[in-house]
Amino acid sequence: MLRIADTRIGRPVEIPSAHRHLLRICVHLPVVDSGIGAVHLRAPLVGDVLARAVELHGLQSLTVLTTPDLPREQAEALDRAMAVLGIHPPATVGAHLPTEAPCAAADVHVLAYGSAMQDAVGGVRIDVGQVSAAPPDGRVPDRPLLASGPLDAFVPEGTDALAVRMLLLGHAHRMPVTITSAALAEAWQALRHWRQQVADWAQQPSRPVPADVLRQGHAALADDLGVPAVLDMLARVAERADVPAGAKFETFAFLDRILGLDLAREVGHQHHATS
Repeated sequence: MLRIADTRIGRPVEIPSAHRHLLRICVHLPVVDSGIGAVHLRAPLVGDVLARAVELHGLQSLTVLTTPDLPREQAEALDRAMAVLGIHPPATVGAHLPTEAPCAAADVHVLAYGSAMQDAVGGVRIDVGQVSAAPPDGRVPDRPLLASGPLDAFVPEGTDALAVRMLLLGHAHRMPVTITSAALAEAWQALRHWRQQVADWAQQPSRPVPADVLRQGHAALADDLGVPAVLDMLARVAERADVPAGAKFETFAFLDRILGLDLAREVGHQHHATS
């Protein structure tokens, strides 16, 4: 069972409610003025992580994405950007009012910064913090992150776009985030290092995920979807001498089902063994 802080009432709520086997998630995007930006991606990312966490608990989920009436070019740009960030495609995408089915039946509403929702709509409300991008020279950006196309228009050449996912996951979903070149480079370096370590650990005999690590991971996710705490825990596990390499591999592979960072991408390639 997950406990999510409901913005509307200001206290944690258990989801899904008792005796439910399907969690309906509705992600709301704000009006798009000049292009698809990072603010339009963070809410779908939060919805994606929530769906993954629910499914890890053995339940099913269904995600609906509500958008303004986007021109075809912007709709395609949004689809491409979500794909490169590893966001599972929503079951339904459409420009419709949040009071219309199937959004009206949602158990959880995830609102991107700047989105609006009528108070009459039921379900848990999660407000997602603002996200902005700062160019290398520090000036205020004059266009949205994805105004000209897919995410790779922003990510430097040679950097995996999933570094953006890792950067966003490193912050509590309600906190504002500024994507800087330095922060993105740090996330990419950490992601690349973890993938190399996972590939090395995969060469050793498999071992079960340590019980204390499993408890901590579940507890962090159950506490308002605490993905930053999961990332911190993985960093500690990677350095623990008392955890065998095979157990480290299984731990990272298991929690990557939530993180969606493709941590096993380098498995099968030659690397020097690490502890």
